[in-house]
Amino acid sequence: MSNTKYTYAVARIRALETSLLTDAVIEQLLGCGTAEQALQLLLDRGWGDASSDSTVESVLSCEEEKTWKVIRDVVPDMSVFDVLSCPRLYHNLKAAVKAVCTGRKNLNIFYDGCPVTGEDMMRIVENKEFSRLPGKMSRTAQEALDILLHTGDGQLCDICVDKAALEAVMEAGKRSGERIIEEYADTTVAIADIKIAVRAQKTGKSADFMRSAMAECAGLNIGQLIRAALAGEDEIAQYLKETSYAGGAEALKESPSAFERWCDNRMIETMKPQKYETFSVGPLLGYLIARENEIKTVRIILTGKQNGFPDDAIRERIREMYV
Repeated sequence: MSNTKYTYAVARIRALETSLLTDAVIEQLLGCGTAEQALQLLLDRGWGDASSDSTVESVLSCEEEKTWKVIRDVVPDMSVFDVLSCPRLYHNLKAAVKAVCTGRKNLNIFYDGCPVTGEDMMRIVENKEFSRLPGKMSRTAQEALDILLHTGDGQLCDICVDKAALEAVMEAGKRSGERIIEEYADTTVAIADIKIAVRAQKTGKSADFMRSAMAECAGLNIGQLIRAALAGEDEIAQYLKETSYAGGAEALKESPSAFERWCDNRMIETMKPQKYETFSVGPLLGYLIARENEIKTVRIILTGKQNGFPDDAIRERIREMYV
């Protein structure tokens, strides 16, 4: 595809970038006395939908939907963004498998705007029509359903689907043919692998467990990461220092939430140079990640205020903004 195909899309995104939340607006939200006041500030900035209710969840869901609608409107080929829709699609599979096995059907647990809707996913799993699923997902669906039906082990089912989702992200990155999307995919998988290692170390999981949960990526050697996790938290930090994820080693020593924040900030830093591109898909990916990041940050602030957390506790979880 000629890169000039993205020129119009990038121009649209440039205009929308001006309404992204700045650090100053985040400070204003933090300064609000209550979650209601913070939500009102967002509504005044055009968040949410005037015709629907203004609960925190409905406003945030509305913003997610707006973001994807913009991208769908301007992008000539949505398949380059499979890398972002993969985790949602696999979440829907996991939710459908659990709903079918437990008999508890609730369509609110599904992500909208996926290549396979929640309702369709339920039907596919109920009727075992796995061939209707894209790519290798049919095999994963069969496997996840078998695991849950035969063992009743929800965690084992999660691991099976989550690993397949990470592998699908890597494949989608390569398939896109776009360097920045490949880079994003590799970073996504590496960060997920590091999180698995950290959790496995804390809960005393085996090497086999970690191997069954982690996906291969270019940025890390998962064999070395597993060996480090078996040797202790300090060893994980030590191993990360030899990789491009060295900054995560320091955050890891601070706290789990500091590490989560570092992961998101790292992704935003990777994307920032895309603001200066004109003819590539990069600015569109950057905008999508920026929106996901600000919606996550707003959720942290509003939830923190609803639960009466002190501002300092909320602030230490705040993500870096894209603008």
